[in-house]
Amino acid sequence: MGRLRRNLAPYFLILPGGLWLLLFFAIPMLTMLSLSLQQGDVVSGYTFTGHWQTYLDAIGNYRTQLIRSLIYGAISTIVLVVLAFPVAYWIAFYGGRRKATYLFLLLLPFFVSFVLRTISWRQILTDDGPLLGPLKHLGVLSPAFHILGTPFAVISGIVYNFLPFMALPVYVALERIDPRVVEAARDLYANPATAFRKVVLPLALPGVFAGVLMTFVPASSDYVDSAVLGSSSTTMIGQVIQAQYLTNSDYPTASALSFVLMAVLLIGVFAYARALGTEDVMKVAAR
Repeated sequence: MGRLRRNLAPYFLILPGGLWLLLFFAIPMLTMLSLSLQQGDVVSGYTFTGHWQTYLDAIGNYRTQLIRSLIYGAISTIVLVVLAFPVAYWIAFYGGRRKATYLFLLLLPFFVSFVLRTISWRQILTDDGPLLGPLKHLGVLSPAFHILGTPFAVISGIVYNFLPFMALPVYVALERIDPRVVEAARDLYANPATAFRKVVLPLALPGVFAGVLMTFVPASSDYVDSAVLGSSSTTMIGQVIQAQYLTNSDYPTASALSFVLMAVLLIGVFAYARALGTEDVMKVAAR
């Protein structure tokens, strides 16, 4: 009896999480897949017909928004790496006893709602806001110059909202680096740039890998930033899906677009993992 309990113990431990994933992930995904293959309308109802043409129509009609979303997500992710890595590096190696304080300050704005932060960012970027208003008043910028409604505004909003999701994994990876390893590299006559490139950066790759995954996927599917900060020329695929679900009540098209976006993102993630070499990353992380 005791041996049976020991054998069943791991399964009982994963049971709550497994049920959660079944109820709130697997079943909704299967329901959405079924809905994407149905035909009908809200009034007469939807019937499963296995109508795969919905996927082809969705891709053909909204290809531009899909490609734009991937481009915005990729650019935002690259900018996030460039901005977050120095911040995480400084906190990890120079934060001293105040590391927790600096991390708290980094996360402090994110105790506010995502939507409220985006609206606040919109107020900053308005033509007469605190950023552009004084510059236009001084004649530095033309009165016709604007940022809102441009790709720059959308990307900057995404970068602002997802910065901690990049900075924290990178910080965790950098925090695990033994300073003596860097000192040993310098003892072997490596200059600071070489020590960083040969020692710090490879050891930080697991954090960069996790940060990219945590930012590229939600950034590419984001619709709040593009809706609040963008215009009709910056519409992302998330806005299209939201409109199809909540405005047009075209559930099959919305479901098909959701699956197409998920498939494209998974392909991109696997390609990125293969290019980076996840096995090498895991080996580095284990050392």
